[in-house]
Amino acid sequence: MVSSFIQVEPDSHFPIQNLPYGVFRPLKGGLPRIGVAIGKYVLDLSVLDTAGCFDQIAVSGKNIFSQPSLNALMSFSRPVWKELRWAIRRLLDAEEPTLRDNEELRSTAIYFQNEVEMLLPAEIGDYTDFYASKDHATNVGIMFRGKENALMPNWLHLPVGYHGRASSVVISGSDVRRPQGQMRPPDSAAPIFGSSRQLDFELEMGCLIGTGNKQGVPVSVEEAEDYIFGLVLVNDWSARDIQSWEYQPLGPFLAKNFATSISSWVVPLEALEPFRVPAPKQDPEPLPYLLQNSPGSFNIQLEVYLQSESMKRPDRISASNFRNLYWTMAQQIAHHTIGGCNLRPGDLLASGTISGPEKGSRGSMLELTWRGSDPLELDNGDERVWLEDGDCLTITGWCQGDGYRVGFGEVTGRVLPANYPTK
Repeated sequence: MVSSFIQVEPDSHFPIQNLPYGVFRPLKGGLPRIGVAIGKYVLDLSVLDTAGCFDQIAVSGKNIFSQPSLNALMSFSRPVWKELRWAIRRLLDAEEPTLRDNEELRSTAIYFQNEVEMLLPAEIGDYTDFYASKDHATNVGIMFRGKENALMPNWLHLPVGYHGRASSVVISGSDVRRPQGQMRPPDSAAPIFGSSRQLDFELEMGCLIGTGNKQGVPVSVEEAEDYIFGLVLVNDWSARDIQSWEYQPLGPFLAKNFATSISSWVVPLEALEPFRVPAPKQDPEPLPYLLQNSPGSFNIQLEVYLQSESMKRPDRISASNFRNLYWTMAQQIAHHTIGGCNLRPGDLLASGTISGPEKGSRGSMLELTWRGSDPLELDNGDERVWLEDGDCLTITGWCQGDGYRVGFGEVTGRVLPANYPTK
């Protein structure tokens, strides 16, 4: 098995088999730049580029790694991404002396992760949120429409989605303030205004688009993955009481646009290849433009933890898997572009809530408590129906290899009270 001269623990999310990209700023000062995670460390690619380590690659000499986002790097093609990834992997290999034996270069190119501030990895121009988990869509449908009408007529024929708000996508660790809006309580004929009482999380993953497509030129399902730069963890915070009043007929608005959290590190598809698996069987067979014959999913284990202000340690409240998604990323991209929509570098496409068939694998409080009828009991004896002020919600995910993990780190956020406007 390939190993690095940098020691990496077996349960670390960032071995040499991963090498995810991120944007960071040293705590001691300096401008944002692009790095790669390896064990407990961050490798500064801007320093390595200046030192000539990437001279044979198309990205060399273009100031790509001194940028405050990954967008410039994303705009290259998949062959260039692969070439860069293997160059970084060679530099970190235990048998390669270039970085290993150059103490001066190591001292300027390697930081501990606790010595840097992680920033939003991409300048996100557009954000689309899908609804791709059959178990989630079925659960929600049963709650609101009954078992016989759980799935809408279109759901098994296309990846349902809506356009979200890119401006409120925030990096892991950002606090999230409880939103305000209109709600109509069950016992009221008229709406009221106030802070959401039904704040929820949604366990999701997202892909960041690399190479874009021209307007009017759809992306085929066979080529769609070539447009994906990498994957991140996503928490699509949701205000269910605001949503239930506003969503007809055009879907979520204020209930979703106040915050969406993503993880710091972007895991490239090449790192996930050993964990590729088939997606669930699709019945009826999709229309030809959505028909994907190759395995289109990955075995990514996902977990959700909740920690209240009174708890000493977080409590795991859900465990799911990326492979539970009915509609694959490739199908989502193919459908997104079939009408001529042009995707651009840095666009975020989120999966929608990833729920499994068991109660413990449901990816939202809405499902875990069955719309509030079955409160969730935490380890310290507290109960939760919805998220409360002070709660910290953490999502993590990884692929388990033979003696190593390819992980995403985590996406975390703490709920703050609503910010009431002054009169």
